[in-house]
Amino acid sequence: MTQLIDISVALKTGIASDPPGLLPSIEYFSHTETVDDVLAFFPGATPDDLPDREGWAIERVSMTTHSGTHLDAPYHYASTMDGGIRAIRIDEVPLDWCFQPGVKLDLRHLPDGSVATPSDLQEALNRIGHTLSPLEIVLVNTRAGARYGEPDFVESGCGVGHDATLFLLEQGVRVTGTDGWSWDAPFSYTARRYAETGDGSLIWEGHKAGREIGYCHIEKLGNLEALPATGFKVACFPVKVHAASAGWTRAVAILDD
Repeated sequence: MTQLIDISVALKTGIASDPPGLLPSIEYFSHTETVDDVLAFFPGATPDDLPDREGWAIERVSMTTHSGTHLDAPYHYASTMDGGIRAIRIDEVPLDWCFQPGVKLDLRHLPDGSVATPSDLQEALNRIGHTLSPLEIVLVNTRAGARYGEPDFVESGCGVGHDATLFLLEQGVRVTGTDGWSWDAPFSYTARRYAETGDGSLIWEGHKAGREIGYCHIEKLGNLEALPATGFKVACFPVKVHAASAGWTRAVAILDD
């Protein structure tokens, strides 16, 4: 029997899901509030002409393409990828990248703000006895997943560094994912490291690996603790937003007995 596990978070208004200025907003309109809107399409009609005198339920949403669980396209990270070619946008991402066997790496032991290295990823693979294959979707389970919606969510969990990202991409991985706000370490920690070193290469280093090898990643995943390490597929097809840097996805893990 096939088991479907939802690994997306709910898009909500009024919770700490993003930094200030990037928070989504949802305005809800009930069946009673939209009666006049419905009747405007049908001259002469009255509320008594509608079943139970109800209109439709509808929502008005203000958000970015990076709100909620979403898939980033290589264009989000830079204008070029693969060493210089034009970076693809979300409506150009190959669909076969988005439906592949999944691998979960447990990095919850790494402190908030730390940057995972190739050794960290190799150790996580060794713990589950797995060797990566091309196009497998690698999901990293960080401490951030348990903090979604809480005030410290954006500052929680580890990131994946430039070299660790390339470690995955050089083995043929083209989609990665995290339950954190970003594939990279929380910005406040990177800002401190930059202030100490003046090294600009530390800024958004995991994302920027896409300049060398184009890839996508899913951010703000949820419920990764419910997944086994291997033995499942991931479906993460993005909404086809024309020429955009990202698209929302209802990411789902599919397990077959």
